[in-house]
Amino acid sequence: MAQKAKKDRAKANTASLNSLHIGTLSVHAIFLLFNLLFRRRSILVYIILSVPSLIAEFILESTGRPKYDPSTKALKNSGEDLAAPGLTEYMFDVIWITWASLISVLVFGDWGWLLWAVVPVYGAYKGYGLLGMARGLMGGGGGAQMPEEQQAAQAGNRRQRRAA
Repeated sequence: MAQKAKKDRAKANTASLNSLHIGTLSVHAIFLLFNLLFRRRSILVYIILSVPSLIAEFILESTGRPKYDPSTKALKNSGEDLAAPGLTEYMFDVIWITWASLISVLVFGDWGWLLWAVVPVYGAYKGYGLLGMARGLMGGGGGAQMPEEQQAAQAGNRRQRRAA
């Protein structure tokens, strides 16, 4: 029964990664064909802004792909959960925004790359939120002080412990 969860995760990860690779291949192939056959778009910008997406996809592939024993075909490692929130979710967002940017470049021209500006803005927003949480955990928030009654009760407890 314990292996069922690992097998389910391995199956979900495999399906997710396969659809991710097919989507990436399709969008990039359409962009390159359109660029070669119809209108020229900036290839330098394409390369620069596609690299983060491809790195994120490589990381998702290497950490999320299930590993099997070659001789027995038994599941050795189900891979990391690709449905997990946090950095995994952000990497998927980078990939999807890159896809949307590629399609918008095809429709609107090189101005479509401005859609990709959402990625660092969103990263800065999330980073600012993490910074605020870190300040709160370290006691840096000035308004998060204890009431005097609790401080007095804690001081009294210390005195009682020392006296004992």
